[in-house]
Parts: sequence; structure tokens; C-alpha cells
Amino acid sequence: MNLSITVFLIIITVGISLLAFNKEEVMDKLIFYPPAISERNGWYRFISCGFIHADVPHLVFNMYALYLFGSGVESRFTGIFAEKGKLLYLLMYITALAASILPTYLKNKTNYHYRSLGASGAVSAVVFCFMLFEPLIGIGLVFIPVYISGFLFGIIYLAVSYALDKRGGGRINHSAHIWGALYGLVFVIVCCKFFADYAVLEDFIEKIKNIDPSQIIRFGGGQTG
Repeated sequence: MNLSITVFLIIITVGISLLAFNKEEVMDKLIFYPPAISERNGWYRFISCGFIHADVPHLVFNMYALYLFGSGVESRFTGIFAEKGKLLYLLMYITALAASILPTYLKNKTNYHYRSLGASGAVSAVVFCFMLFEPLIGIGLVFIPVYISGFLFGIIYLAVSYALDKRGGGRINHSAHIWGALYGLVFVIVCCKFFADYAVLEDFIEKIKNIDPSQIIRFGGGQTG
């Protein structure tokens, strides 16, 4: 049985995160710490920070979302890009880790008190790829039986993340969520342009135009994130 890229990423992330929970030196070596990049060329931290998490709930939430949406996105990548699909999917995830945290780095190059970790930026890229492919499938939150069509959920997600990022003061890097989500959309659109004969953006728009208004918000029948 072939191991999917999604499951592989989950196994690696869980393994490294659990190791970092028990070994402070591993956490310090892998965490996103801007001065270690700008002053000591620790560029690998753009990627490594996505394989460690603050605690078990943080890890479980990200890996649950990755499993829930990643399998569908990986399948679509394989269907659209054939033999290049799995490689492009993996490339999107890894580069999304770096792309999502780049604005944070530019803002905190010399901030000796700033640290960040977690796969949220890359997971956001995966979720938004799913919504680009399937904009009408309802998406909701755990334990809340209300599902909103993916395209609308995405707009709300970006608006709320932007507002929270502007407010600041919390421990969550909302900027990484925003840039990861946008990066995922751009990555798919560009790949479809150069590696496949699939007008993904036009298909997305056509699906939105034909939506049944009664399906925009509904109870039951969607993806829970």
C-alpha cells in the first residue's frame, strides 16, 4: 500500500513535535527565531518551525485539519497533474511553510523576543486549495453543526484573521494563516497554468455563479475543520 504524502507529513510532524516536547534543545534548534536567521543564517528555520508545535492541542488541531483536507487536495493534484501531482503537492506544502512566515520575518528580523512555530501556514494553504477546487462544499467548525460554502468560509476566515492580526496581542500568528492561504491559491493557479490544461480559476467562478442560494449556509453535510 502506497503511503500518501498527507499521511507521511502527519507522521513526520507528529514525531518531530513529540521529540521537541521532551527535548528543549530540539525545540530551540527548530523554532522560528528571526535573529537566528538574520544573524546566523539559520534559513532552515523557515521550514523546520512547521514541524514543531506549542503543545498537544496545537498539534492535534493542525494535523486533524491537514488530514481532513489534505487527502482530497492530494487526490485532486494527482488527478490534474498526473505523475507530477504528488511532488507538486509536497512542494506546495513545504514552500507554504516558508512563504507564510516570510512577512513575519521581515517584520521581526531584529526582534529578540519573537518566536513562532506550527504548521498552520501550510495547513491554511491546503485548506484554501480545497476551497478553490470545491468552493460549494460546506465547511464548519468542530461541534458546531453549521456549514458555510467553502468560498464564503474562506472570505470570512481571511477577514477575521486580518482583524485579529491588526489587533495583535495574542499568541497566534494570524499573518501566517493569511499568507499561507493566499500562497496556496496562487500556487495552484500557477501550476494549472504551466503543468496542466485545467482552468481552475474559471472553473471556480463558474461553480460560484451556479450555486443554489439555499446551499450557502446549511446544517449538516460538509467538512469539519
